[in-house]
Amino acid sequence: MLHFSRFKIAIVALVCLWGVVATLPNLLSEGTLKNYWPGFLPSSQLKLGLDLKGGAHLLLQMDAEELRKDWLKSLRGDVRKQLLDARIKHRLQKSAGGWLVKLIDEAKAEDALRVLRQLPQPLGNALVGTSGYDLEVTQNSDGSIQVGPTAAGMTERLTHAAGAAIEVIRRRIDSLGNVDPLIVRQGAARILVQVPGFDDTTTLKKLIGQTARLTFHAVHDTLSGEEARQTRTPIGYVVYPELEDPSRELVIKETPVVYGEDLVDAQPGFDQNTNEPIIAFRFNQKAARQFGKFSAENVGRPFAIVLDNGVIDGKRDINIVSAPVIREPILGGSGQISGNFSVEEANNLAVQLRSGALPTTLTIIEERTVGPSLGHDSIEAGEMAALVGGIGVAGFMFFAYGLFGGFALLAVIVNLLLIIGTMSAIGSTLTLPGIAGLILTVGMAVDANVLIYERIREEMRNGKQPISAIDSGFSRAFATIIDSNLTTLIAAIVMFWLGAGPIRGFAVTLSLGIFATVFTAFLVTRLMVVTWVDRQKTRKIPAPL
Repeated sequence: MLHFSRFKIAIVALVCLWGVVATLPNLLSEGTLKNYWPGFLPSSQLKLGLDLKGGAHLLLQMDAEELRKDWLKSLRGDVRKQLLDARIKHRLQKSAGGWLVKLIDEAKAEDALRVLRQLPQPLGNALVGTSGYDLEVTQNSDGSIQVGPTAAGMTERLTHAAGAAIEVIRRRIDSLGNVDPLIVRQGAARILVQVPGFDDTTTLKKLIGQTARLTFHAVHDTLSGEEARQTRTPIGYVVYPELEDPSRELVIKETPVVYGEDLVDAQPGFDQNTNEPIIAFRFNQKAARQFGKFSAENVGRPFAIVLDNGVIDGKRDINIVSAPVIREPILGGSGQISGNFSVEEANNLAVQLRSGALPTTLTIIEERTVGPSLGHDSIEAGEMAALVGGIGVAGFMFFAYGLFGGFALLAVIVNLLLIIGTMSAIGSTLTLPGIAGLILTVGMAVDANVLIYERIREEMRNGKQPISAIDSGFSRAFATIIDSNLTTLIAAIVMFWLGAGPIRGFAVTLSLGIFATVFTAFLVTRLMVVTWVDRQKTRKIPAPL
């Protein structure tokens, strides 16, 4: 255990040196790093969380009822398709639990049940097993058939919507630059968004709060919106106002030709003729073929580009951005949207379209800005706690173990450098609980050295020579330290997996601290002890402890 090859010494020295070099950028200003720091060295600085740096805090509420309505709307189309494909005549009525299917020919009830029972999908997966179905199909006593979502299906739909919304919000915030947001789900239908160092909540709300669902629809070319409202809107059509002139309305087909989810790119730009801000878009291959076929079949007719911004001021904000006439088949899968935008509006809308549409409306139920002064006070308090704790630990180690206590303290310093350097390199965020994790790591690192030193003392009390006692102390304490740190690592992994926000920050710091502790206790401290032993070869080695 006391023998170190030159190769092993070089590895330990390089790891320690890397920890120092990776930590140094945190002590330098951004200007110094940019102008004077060598480009081949690590230059990432440790990111501070909202509780240390200040920033914007938003708590968003998903609209579960809107999600249910959208599901029922798509379910209506699925039910109709299944029954029409089976040539079963029917009428659909909305009910409290979903849709009520009334058959024209009651003799086909069994056939209708058979085809409709193909709609429900199992919940869960192959690993954990199924937990029911997302839809329920039942037959009433009067022969009608009830089709509607189950409670478990609605819960899973909400879970999937939350995951999709988090990804969309993350992509939108990433457009602001390197802000490292914290976006996590809270409860069943809430999403917490924290953006450190960003205090413009107005811009943030505009960017992430709007649904920005873009769809492309066929336009009823013989009926105006005013005529439809005076008479009756045809089945399968809806009336929406135009964005530039809300008093003018168009009758468009409810089912889109192409959905905004099929956009692969959307970039702001300027029209070459009018110089007004526009948004250039491009479809994926599937949507390009669909839109190309539609445009070829509808030359000379208009089509509507509809933007759904979700619920604003209590009302659903759906407008027709533009309704151009198809002059010739659009086969390239690309085009542009113009709608009297400002430059900022065009840029924000392009970001929203590129990042995808939110699955449902998000309502801001809590909004606040955390000032940097609070974070500065937290950092100072953390530094003071670390200083007081470090002095106390140093005093105890020197008093209890003398020179070997000094070795342990040097190993603890290397431990902290490795943790901070690694967190800086991987882009981890330091939060206030993370500082607590650092302080806890100091205690754990010292505890590992205490176990080794006490084992050495025990071996010497049993009559062993100093070198033999040192060797036995390191080798026999190894299993104990590994066991204790392994159980702590398991707890940290569980906290990271199931926790969120500050809990994850604490788990990351603690996990890195465990690896650093094992490395410094059994390699750094042992290397210093071996070096000390080698220097005593010319004389009798004194009792080390």
